[in-house]
Amino acid sequence: MILSSKKLILPSPADALPGRDIPMPVTNKHFVTGNPIVPPFPASMEQALFGLGCFWGAERKYWQLPGVFSTAVGYSGGYTPNPAYDEVCSGLTGHNEVVKVIYDPALISYGKLLRLFWVSHNPTQGMRQGNDIGTQYRSGIYTCTREQLEEALESKQHYQQQLTKAGFNHITTEIMPASAFYYAEDYHQQYLAKEPMGYCGLGGLGVDFD
Repeated sequence: MILSSKKLILPSPADALPGRDIPMPVTNKHFVTGNPIVPPFPASMEQALFGLGCFWGAERKYWQLPGVFSTAVGYSGGYTPNPAYDEVCSGLTGHNEVVKVIYDPALISYGKLLRLFWVSHNPTQGMRQGNDIGTQYRSGIYTCTREQLEEALESKQHYQQQLTKAGFNHITTEIMPASAFYYAEDYHQQYLAKEPMGYCGLGGLGVDFD
């Protein structure tokens, strides 16, 4: 119980694990699309970063969207450089499990990525998502431009109105400029394509965005 309580509180930078200088090695080829998951990407592409619970199911949601060039899972929003999965699960890195989405803005808008984000999970649960409990499962939007930040905040306000009408609680999603993204271990990348029967605890509230 003591460990569970600690995992629900973000650590301070001073208390975070030290991490390491060496990035996690990953296969630079998306298991589904065949496109690279590590920069450089085509100049026409843009990127977005979302946390909506366990990143296995979150990544699958996004790679299925037309206009998405590539996806990768990793850790962001915390302090520990190049963390390992067990370190993130300890609650002592401050990181969230996130999916990085590389998309073609000529084919799909950031707004559509946001819509999928809101309806695909429960953004009212704080430091958890369903039965997955801990700071690494918090709802988060990490923006790469000022325009993304403004659009994300507007979308939160809109979806809160939809949730309030449906009788749900206040959104707890953190929305902030993106910090460093650290790739997760190779076996996590496109996990549910490699293991189609693997665990996915992702589920929305059944409330449409529009």
